[in-house]
Amino acid sequence: MGRYFHSEVDIKSPWHQVLAAFWQRYPNPYSTHVLTEDVLYREVTSSNHLLSRRLLTKTNRLPGWAERVFSMHMARAVYVLEDSIVDPQAHTLITKTWNLNHNTLMTVVERCLFEENHGQPSWTKLRREAWISTAVYGLGRPIQLVTRESHQRSKSPSHHKPRRPPTRNPNSLSEPQ
Repeated sequence: MGRYFHSEVDIKSPWHQVLAAFWQRYPNPYSTHVLTEDVLYREVTSSNHLLSRRLLTKTNRLPGWAERVFSMHMARAVYVLEDSIVDPQAHTLITKTWNLNHNTLMTVVERCLFEENHGQPSWTKLRREAWISTAVYGLGRPIQLVTRESHQRSKSPSHHKPRRPPTRNPNSLSEPQ
């Protein structure tokens, strides 16, 4: 069982400032749940795109009810892989993140597109999509709701609305055909 969430927001800063902030977002005192950020791969392609892969280590604080249900031996760290593509000519940044562990409990795949707002070049459009799935029988909905609430808090000021999953593959960084 999976859920799809989507949000669009205008960031009142130009694309180049949003891009700089994206690369400098961790560590910071407001995101203490992010323990480490490591660059695993980085390349500038012949078409002048910057490809990056980073590994983020985050804390795994379960809600009280979940701590009673799941093993005390469950790792308290979540490893998240992030792939990104920066196109400096088109003024776009595409990211895809997904959790590497705790997949038996839940998988979260998020795709973000940051692009210059052509109607207002001093602003940046952010389109965020998230696919949350779990195979835990009977606990799927509570797990997805907790994850959604956590996702909303961490990505504020966005507003997520459940929708039907799109037909494109969430594992692709490319735009829909």
